[in-house]
Amino acid sequence: MESRIIAALTAAFAPSELIVVDDSESHRGHSGFKEGGETHFNVKIRSSVFSGMSQVSAHRAVMSKLKAEFKDGLHALSLDVGEA
Repeated sequence: MESRIIAALTAAFAPSELIVVDDSESHRGHSGFKEGGETHFNVKIRSSVFSGMSQVSAHRAVMSKLKAEFKDGLHALSLDVGEA
């Protein structure tokens, strides 16, 4: 899942910075957790594409590019989105 997130966000936003961290283990016992992880991620992304966008618009843009991943088991993202 991590590699899919990286590939999708890189293709969509050509980020100057992209950090994707699997944080699933810290959600053990919570909704959406599955043994083996890859359900909850922290994502930090910086791209010129986000220039002039509100935080809400930038978050929506990121989430829209990960629809397939959410259908395949991604449960939650913590996003840190900003301009390059």
